[in-house]
Amino acid sequence: MRTAKELEGILHRIDGKGYKAYKELQGSYDLGGFTLGVDYVQGDPFASPSRIRGIIPAREAGFPPESYSTPWKKEALKDHLTRNFHQALKKAYQGAAGTGKSGMISIDAPGQEVLDRTSIYIDSQKVEVRLEIGLPAAGRRVLGRVCKKMVLEVLPPLLKQNLYFKNLDQEALWRSIRLREDQEALWVIMKKKGWIAFVANGSILPRESGISQKPLTKNAVPFQSPKSMEETVTLPYAGEISGMAVKQGVNLIVGGGYHGKSTLLQAIELGVYPHIHGDGRELCLSDPDGMKIRAEDGRGVEKVNISPFINNLPHQSDTRAFSTENASGSTSQAANIIEALEGGAGVLLIDEDTSATNFMIRDDRMKKLVHHDKEPITPFIDKVRSLYRDRSVSTILVIGGSGDYFDVADQVIMMDQYIPRDVTREAKAIARRFPRVVKEDEKPFPDIEGRVPLKTSFPMDKKGIRIKTRGTKTLLYNRLAVELYGLEQLISPSQTNAVAAVFRYLIDHKINQQKDFRTLLEEVYDLIEGQGLEGIAAYKGHPGNLAKPRKLEVLGALNRYRNLNVR
Repeated sequence: MRTAKELEGILHRIDGKGYKAYKELQGSYDLGGFTLGVDYVQGDPFASPSRIRGIIPAREAGFPPESYSTPWKKEALKDHLTRNFHQALKKAYQGAAGTGKSGMISIDAPGQEVLDRTSIYIDSQKVEVRLEIGLPAAGRRVLGRVCKKMVLEVLPPLLKQNLYFKNLDQEALWRSIRLREDQEALWVIMKKKGWIAFVANGSILPRESGISQKPLTKNAVPFQSPKSMEETVTLPYAGEISGMAVKQGVNLIVGGGYHGKSTLLQAIELGVYPHIHGDGRELCLSDPDGMKIRAEDGRGVEKVNISPFINNLPHQSDTRAFSTENASGSTSQAANIIEALEGGAGVLLIDEDTSATNFMIRDDRMKKLVHHDKEPITPFIDKVRSLYRDRSVSTILVIGGSGDYFDVADQVIMMDQYIPRDVTREAKAIARRFPRVVKEDEKPFPDIEGRVPLKTSFPMDKKGIRIKTRGTKTLLYNRLAVELYGLEQLISPSQTNAVAAVFRYLIDHKINQQKDFRTLLEEVYDLIEGQGLEGIAAYKGHPGNLAKPRKLEVLGALNRYRNLNVR
């Protein structure tokens, strides 16, 4: 290991040389109180940034073992430290001017959700922060003295202020950890009681804007459960809290436009993740295996059994292994449901605004005009009860335009100026008064067979296999774009980075044309549970920009890969 003086000497010596002279920096340096690891040096000022680590011995950092003694405590601690470091970095350092990414220092920036990230690593031996840095240049010439300021003057005080327990706002740190413990305890209670969602009284569900996940602070209506749906639980730190419990079965959210229907559903769909203190949805949680379903015109589909919903297509197309390069609204929504079930989804979350109308409903008048024999689509309303009865898959639907769903619902919640009301009795009375002529399809919902991905799906070009990401919603396999806009619960670019890492790991180590998707993903996630995301990462330098996605989103990405072949 080299010293700070040696690092300074290198930077003075290479000042003004060609950019590749920075490669000499790679290695470890004792900077007094912490180690600087230069893991990867970019080859060009316009290339992906270099990767460095600040490593502090655990005894020096001083974090009590109880602050990371369980997986969820560790998740909360890493998230809190990441947020602190990100904010401190923005305040302390604006970056130096130069070519390309010169002067940039960054850490993975979290949103409102608490995710298991690799930006911070902590165990009984060390605490480690993982950063990206744009090594400064003028043109393609090294700016050694600017780099010296970045790593020897800016970085050390940031590490000391934000990675030493004694220097932190300890009350805020423990608040984050205790909230995460309360959230974990609430999930345990929900599972025992058969609740698929819980929204605490006083929650603030509306967001600041359509492009911001921060809470609305002006004129926001605090959530208040209907008395008939209100349940009280006792959490380790929050104590007794009350809120609306949504039970297993078929649940409708109804109401006029702009009264909060979709806002409630969005809170529930993002309740698969814990949220930070101050978000407003801290104790709004839902079944971790809940999957948002929508129509997705134009997506590719590979051998999916959509026959429970679509059959008897013209030209005798077999819908038990349906494939297309350009799915319609109805076929894409049917495929999305079957793929979610294949991945283990226990709850389907559906908003009619993003659904195919002919997939959701076909009224009695249309059924009389267009006979069943001439209509290949069995609408969702005719299958939603058998999904629950036969597959134990619950549903939460936002419905504003079809009262026919009153027949099949177990619970009906009406949003009235952002206040929920239990209108199940009224809805059932209306259903009895105006009965549907044609009742639901009583056929059992079939088992979902697992599909086996074939190795031929993943060809190499002259440079081998290159898997990259572009933001949250695009993954690139060589030059083929995999569009992920239909995966609404994929919320962070770092999750998409991890999806790419899982892709790569499956291709390199797992896909053998014998195991189905679900088995493959279970094996990969067993490895992640044991070794963290580091266990599957193939990277240059540290893996500091990964966040754990759900298996459902990984499978969703695989299903949207247009070269996919399965049997």
